[in-house]
Amino acid sequence: MRVLVVHNRYRSGQPSGEDRVVDRDVELLTAGGHAVERYERRSDDIAALPLAHRAAVPLLVPWNPAVRADLRARLRASAPDVVHVHNVFPLLSASVVAACADEGVPVVATLHNYLQVCPSGTLHRDGGPCRACVGRSPLPAVAHGCYRGSRIATVPLAIGHAVNRRRWWDGVDTFLCISAAQRRELVDAGMPAGKLVVRHNVVPEPAQRRAGPGEHVLFLGRLTAEKGVPLLMAAWDEIAASGGIGLPLVLAGAGPLEAQVRAWAAGRDDVRFHGLLDAGACATLTARAAAVAVPSTWLEAFGLVVVEAMAAGVPVVAAGHGAPAELVDDGVTGLLHGPGDAGSLAAALRAAVADPDRNAAMGEAGRRRYEAGFTPAAGLDALERCYREAVARGRGSGHRGRGDQGTAGRGSGRRSLPMPRVADVTVRPTSQPPSRP
Repeated sequence: MRVLVVHNRYRSGQPSGEDRVVDRDVELLTAGGHAVERYERRSDDIAALPLAHRAAVPLLVPWNPAVRADLRARLRASAPDVVHVHNVFPLLSASVVAACADEGVPVVATLHNYLQVCPSGTLHRDGGPCRACVGRSPLPAVAHGCYRGSRIATVPLAIGHAVNRRRWWDGVDTFLCISAAQRRELVDAGMPAGKLVVRHNVVPEPAQRRAGPGEHVLFLGRLTAEKGVPLLMAAWDEIAASGGIGLPLVLAGAGPLEAQVRAWAAGRDDVRFHGLLDAGACATLTARAAAVAVPSTWLEAFGLVVVEAMAAGVPVVAAGHGAPAELVDDGVTGLLHGPGDAGSLAAALRAAVADPDRNAAMGEAGRRRYEAGFTPAAGLDALERCYREAVARGRGSGHRGRGDQGTAGRGSGRRSLPMPRVADVTVRPTSQPPSRP
């Protein structure tokens, strides 16, 4: 098949799991014999824009007409069988769906979060679950400044959420949910269940696997409140106050809480902070871990760290909600703790490393779980199946097929979607464009 992958890459200073997922899928498809092209924008490029253009970026978050025209031209030139959309924030917008509709090309969209039903994409606010905007106006998100704590920065996301919801739901042929837990949330929020298909992210065979009992407990990820960093710090302080567990806590990552974490770790023998590391260093830390902690307070849509730990034969201690509760078989491949409960997290961390034989057994079970469902081969098979179904669905709804490009012209089967109406909404540009967490 000919596949065009559409993605807005995240800032390089804050590496994203989504970028890794996109790159892995492109590698999978190419190795599988498919012709893959990319249509990408990079958030890093915003900094190089002239000041006036940079200030206007938030205005393009709900709708970017230049992207619609440019992508239409690209579709006509490359004639893909299917377009696979990932992240469109902040430089692409829902105009990519309209461009595909203009040219009659089937669309598959991977949902990496909850942006379809929540302007901030997390269903999380003030340390706990939030569904104030689900199925309603996104005004609560603006009132609470759900994006980066700023009402002004939240406005473009709220407008896009309000004016483009139906465009996404009607214009995309298949939505790929990255976990069953995510799919349940989205169906409950009103998304069309018939278009939501579960296709887990995949993890390549790790370069290193655990060969011994492990040297530390590991946290690997963005240093944010929703990732459970303050919760982990509180739980580790509780463990330290009771005498420790004989292993240090290692934290690696970057994010808004980096200064706080660095100050907390300074001068302690039981905590080591490494900051942002490359993929090879992260793989080494994972392979040497006795357990990997995933204490997220938001409903993780997947959790690459969970599967990467299982691939390396390392048990996981994770919050018992969202996708981690689906990925971790409690007591078999790892342990689940009460979401948001520091005492429960401390108890689970103690239990995970207290019995070396049990720890080893959980690591081995996690490895088997990885082999059964998260390998590249399994991921490619699922992706190909989703593409075939999307193409079939698209033809049934009026899309052109690649054999339908005769003398009638390429637009003969199009289902054009109009530009959303945002004229009655005022958006204030900011000097610093928003960037999703």
